[in-house]
Amino acid sequence: MVEKVLEAKNINKYFRVPVDFHVLKNISLEIDRGEFVSIMGKSGCGKSTLLYILSTMDTDFEGDLYLNNRLISGLSQDELASIRNEQIGFVFQFHYLLSEFTVLENVMLPARKLGKKSTEVIEHDAFEKLKLLGIGDQALKLSSRISGGQKQRVAIARSLINSPKIIMGDEPTGNLDSRNATIVFDIFKELAHEQGLSLLVVTHDEDFANKTDRIITMEDGIIIS
Repeated sequence: MVEKVLEAKNINKYFRVPVDFHVLKNISLEIDRGEFVSIMGKSGCGKSTLLYILSTMDTDFEGDLYLNNRLISGLSQDELASIRNEQIGFVFQFHYLLSEFTVLENVMLPARKLGKKSTEVIEHDAFEKLKLLGIGDQALKLSSRISGGQKQRVAIARSLINSPKIIMGDEPTGNLDSRNATIVFDIFKELAHEQGLSLLVVTHDEDFANKTDRIITMEDGIIIS
């Protein structure tokens, strides 16, 4: 039996200012365990808005959101923050690394915030994630001293540190050249198909999307395919 990691039912989103605007219209979707899914559509179609709702960062919507078959829409901000930190990993177009910290320290940050493991265990786990992504040799460098492609791999390692159920990405290859974009795609594919991690990625890159397991195409706030 296929295990559902994420499910959205009848999601509606409105912007009220400066005028009422129906951004997302009755969106329903499911993401299975180990599935690598991309969301595509023209600018302004609502894909990033949808991602922010699915990631629990935007709670101003109508409809039901489930993570691991648990209804999470309607939970308090503290409960959602805990769920985000423990069960959802994020990779953005910009890596948001702290330049004054080493690569290793950046990867450790979410686990230190969660506070469920000792510093020694977190450091070991962080180093293992960096090795998994082929940049263990960069661990002790300041994050400001590595290349753009390496920074994005550090961001992926950071997203993995708390062993999330799903990784969500917003244009994660948007700032990368084609070689590094391919490296990031291959990492994502390996995480999905070999480690059973679910991935949901908003992208404008058709080549990237066409290699994922499934494409969700959006237009004017609805899913058209």
